[in-house]
Amino acid sequence: MKYLSVLVLLLMLLSFSCKKNSGGGSTVVYPTDLVVNAIVSTDNSGNVSFTATAKNAATYEYDFGNGTFQTVASGAVTYKYPASGNYTVTVKAKSAGGQSISKSVDITVTVALTLVWSDEFDGTGAPSSSKWGYDLGAGGWGNSELQYYTNRTDNASVSNGTLKITLKAESYSGSSYTSARLLTKDKFSFKYGKIEVRAKLPAGGGTWPAIWMLGSNLTTVGWPACGEIDIMEHKGNDLNRIFGTLHHPGHSGGNGDGTTVVISNVSTEFHRYALEWSATTIKFLVDDVAFYTFNNTASLPFNQNFFIILNVAMGGTFGGTVDPAFSSAAMEVDYVRVYQ
Repeated sequence: MKYLSVLVLLLMLLSFSCKKNSGGGSTVVYPTDLVVNAIVSTDNSGNVSFTATAKNAATYEYDFGNGTFQTVASGAVTYKYPASGNYTVTVKAKSAGGQSISKSVDITVTVALTLVWSDEFDGTGAPSSSKWGYDLGAGGWGNSELQYYTNRTDNASVSNGTLKITLKAESYSGSSYTSARLLTKDKFSFKYGKIEVRAKLPAGGGTWPAIWMLGSNLTTVGWPACGEIDIMEHKGNDLNRIFGTLHHPGHSGGNGDGTTVVISNVSTEFHRYALEWSATTIKFLVDDVAFYTFNNTASLPFNQNFFIILNVAMGGTFGGTVDPAFSSAAMEVDYVRVYQ
């Protein structure tokens, strides 16, 4: 009986130490002892060299923390990150039978930015047609705005090194005000990087200048599914308060994600309004000072190309009450620069 008990115990130990496949055949072997190392390049190139080793591993699947995946057999891979940021990299080691274990490491990557697109507004007359188009019409596409957008140089012109988008009190095609809305749709769009716009804003009750972007898939999926990034919005009725906001499904209209910052002299001095955008964060800045940071994820629409929009609206759901003495005012733009 003593020997029988020992035999039963040995059989139980064996059953717990080995796992069978679903067919009841050969023993399944799991990877073990996974080690992951990451070496971040110091030249600000964005290159990171990864090595992963594990016993019984046939392949290694990398999740680089920005929505990009890659599978390698050796465990060694170099990946170039397109933007600076903090990333959590997860490596899954898989055996030949598909069994796996995983491990994550956190890295910080710095990528030197290069100017990829700009308009310095050095010419004279209408804005460059190779860079800018126009939205035309009244109503503000659901915002109950009071202006009619035109493509006239009366409302958008370049001179003395700046673009002037001029909002005027005048009767035009049934509207009481005219202005312009310039956009780079179908001419330029980008994904991730930094955009900076140096601008001086209009004053006057009801004025609503904006520097913003929409997802390039706007015409196929509509708004807010395409995503909207409002780099700068300002109300003449709330002078010197800058709004930075993100709109996306569940957070559209007045329910957007964002905040405000109060600065000085927005209508008498130029300020730099900027956005730093990556797969993990979207950061809003004024004069190099960040005032709002949003955590971006792969499930949001902020991981595709966006185009740029510059406009000045009047009244509506955001601009509010119009000063009856208003005659004209302009948003003056020194430059628009995009870095990646």
